[in-house]
Amino acid sequence: MDIIQRNNIHVVGNQDALQTLLFSHGFGIDQTSFSKVIPAFEKDYQIVLFDNVGGGKAEMKAYSPKRYESVNGYATDIADIIQALEVKNVTFIGHSVSGMTGLLASNHYPGMIERLILLGSSPRYLDDPKDGYIGGFDNHALTSLFEAMEGNYHAWASGFSKLAMRNEDRPELAAAFAASLQAIRPDVAIQVAKAIFYMDHRDALPKVTIPTLVVQTENDIAVPAIVSEYLEANIPNSRRMKVKTHGHFPHISAPEEVIAAIQSFL
Repeated sequence: MDIIQRNNIHVVGNQDALQTLLFSHGFGIDQTSFSKVIPAFEKDYQIVLFDNVGGGKAEMKAYSPKRYESVNGYATDIADIIQALEVKNVTFIGHSVSGMTGLLASNHYPGMIERLILLGSSPRYLDDPKDGYIGGFDNHALTSLFEAMEGNYHAWASGFSKLAMRNEDRPELAAAFAASLQAIRPDVAIQVAKAIFYMDHRDALPKVTIPTLVVQTENDIAVPAIVSEYLEANIPNSRRMKVKTHGHFPHISAPEEVIAAIQSFL
């Protein structure tokens, strides 16, 4: 299958630029979630946008339960995209789970990605009391989450979107996220969500060999602040930056903050 079509790839910005910014969205949204961030970089960078298989306008026929039973399938997709476009000097900007798939791709394919920016990312969402690791969810919380998804997916999406987006004074942001979640086929959304919430890639962090920026928001239901501290402590040559916004989607709720963080890192 044609990769451009599979991932609904768009290349914008300065086609003659020496550096490429590759933006990768998180669960339940698509490449349009970066629409308020992109204009700040179009003059100086080539920009690659795409949709993860199973969401957005990616080719639904490409979705395979076997390939995407873990997030490693999405990490392989990132390598496919970079190789197909033959882009160089890539800075990968990944939101939520895509931060981790970009990190895995950088480990599995050395030299393909030069820098990593992780927006609200986590190596593991489930607490691990044995190691004293706090991911933000215990087994009961995840069981309840999946029961809610399986019981009435559309109702779950409506409720979860408000918790994840925060910014109660701008209800249109949560409504847009809910609509995006509800557009995903429920069986696909549930399988992908399980691959995300039950993953554990803490062992990949010390293997990162490229400069990394960890961006943390306030009151993030999916990724508590202690997780971003864990990332900074365990990824060599990384630094953490807090942005002044609430919720799990800083590039949507406070794009100026995210733009400033990216620019300072670049």
